[in-house]
Amino acid sequence: MNSFTVLVVDDEKEIREAIDIYLKNEGMTVIQAQDGIEAIEKLNEQDVHLMILDVMMPRLDGLATTMKIREQKNIPILMLSAKSEDTDKILGLQIGADDYVTKPFQPLELIARVKSLLRRYVTLGTYEHHEKLIEINGLSLNQTAKEVAIHGEPVKLTKIEYKIVELLMTNAGRVFSIDEIYERVWNEPCINAENTVAVHIRKIREKIEIDPKNPRYVKVVWGIGYKIEK
Repeated sequence: MNSFTVLVVDDEKEIREAIDIYLKNEGMTVIQAQDGIEAIEKLNEQDVHLMILDVMMPRLDGLATTMKIREQKNIPILMLSAKSEDTDKILGLQIGADDYVTKPFQPLELIARVKSLLRRYVTLGTYEHHEKLIEINGLSLNQTAKEVAIHGEPVKLTKIEYKIVELLMTNAGRVFSIDEIYERVWNEPCINAENTVAVHIRKIREKIEIDPKNPRYVKVVWGIGYKIEK
């Protein structure tokens, strides 16, 4: 099996370190996090092929973490918990986990389950190759990798800029008002946001348009808002 990166999330350092050893013995790269908030931060910073995620953790537990991750990513999640009741396993699987191991676990069983998930999601292509791609006249959006490119050349966008492009491209042809864009991208009520949105649109155009003053992609509909044409 190729070298894959696994994110191990558990508030107990001893468990993280033990799993770290098992996975590294299999040639895998391991990243550690002590709770769900730290895990999400590391997911946004690095490419991860699989997560091993404890259920009971401070700040953000495994169930809430799984739900947040599933809003954006489809990486395999293997849940760990000291709970053995079927209802807990079913809940974890229903909200997006792919497998479930009860503590205390056998190292060989854990490794076997990790390898099985990696084969299913990576080697067989459902993780790496079935990406959500949208392309409009040379402008491409990869929702899996959260990347935008122009004729194959990557464009460096900020998180907010990417969200605006994603909103417009996934709804190509639809005109969004400034208020709609602000509320859906910033996820808060819109109050005098016209200048804020306009500044971000200008920066996006500078990055993706050949002639920002005569845009090909992000177009204004005067008096209404913005759109990306199909």
